Order: sequence, then C-alpha cells, then structure tokens
Amino acid sequence: MTVEEFWDFCNLEENQERSFELVDGEVVELQRPFHRHGVVCAKVAFKLGQYSLRMCNGYGTSNNAGIILQRKPDTMLGPDIAFYEGTTLHEDRVTGLSTKPPILVVEVLSPNDDVERVITKRERYLKNGVKIVWQVDYEERNVTVHRPDKTLEVVPEGGELTGGNELPGLVISVADLFRLPGDRPAPPSQPQPPAA
Repeated sequence: MTVEEFWDFCNLEENQERSFELVDGEVVELQRPFHRHGVVCAKVAFKLGQYSLRMCNGYGTSNNAGIILQRKPDTMLGPDIAFYEGTTLHEDRVTGLSTKPPILVVEVLSPNDDVERVITKRERYLKNGVKIVWQVDYEERNVTVHRPDKTLEVVPEGGELTGGNELPGLVISVADLFRLPGDRPAPPSQPQPPAA
C-alpha cells in the first residue's frame, strides 16, 4: 500500500475511531493508549510549546501526526510528539503529511507496547533523519535519550532533559513530566538554623 492509499484507508468511515501506521507498505493497527499516557504526552507537548515560543523558532505536533519516512515500500509512522525546526510547515502536497523528518521525536511508552515494535520504530526514526528520540517511561519514571550515533542516556526522574546542539536552550525537568494532577512539587529546602 502506498502512503496515498493508506491515507484514503484511514479516512474510511469505519476507521475514523481507529489508529494505524504504515510499515513497509503494510497497515499496522495501534492499540489505544491509557489515560495516563495522554497526560504525559500533554505535558511534553506543553514544555516543547513553551520552548518554541521562547526561541521564536520551531513547532511541535502531537496526536500521532504522520511522518513519511520512506517510499517504495512506503512507511509512515505517527509519533506521540514531534518537534520540527523552523517556522514553515513541511507537508506533502497530496496527503498533507510531513515529508521532512523532525529534529526530535517523543514516544511515551505504555504497559501494552510491544517491545520489538518500539525498538524497530525508534531505529526507523534515527535512520531516516531524526536527530533525537526520547522514550518516556512513566512506569520506570525516566526518559531514555537515543541519537543516530547509537549513544543513549537514561535520565532519571530527578534529572533534566536537554536539546543538546540540535535544540539549544531546551531544558525540561523529568519530574515535571510525571507529576499528576493534584501532586504538589516538593517545597524548596529551607536553611537550617545553626546548632546551639
């Protein structure tokens, strides 16, 4: 199946409430994520939106907005969140999907994710021009940062994510991504009075 045929297939009435990706010309149906998955995605998207406004550059996408990664056989994946450089949307004239790889892709892991599919998807992003992939694990409360040179870094809940050379000035507290509604940040530590 081509990207164009896949686009028509996804927009059939019976498929409106379903999610799919196209991998080497084959349709793959995705499972619906959990509610907490959506909360974490919203937090990441909010932080990236703040960054783009502050830098007056770049824009993010969410909701599995499709990225065409290859043709013949066609592959189109939909990351949870992606961040693009520049101020112009890069879209295919036929499908309205992106043909330019984003700088950053964020995948929020769910307990029902297939491990092999997650690894393959990450490798496809990095092989096709994505500079950074963040795999956010809200169960382990950490983020694994992957780059095309095969280096990876696990950033724990107490750490900070940065954009490196690709997204200068981007700093996000990992703990902020996992704070649920009603959670309060820890109060700042108060200086202790000297011992008498």
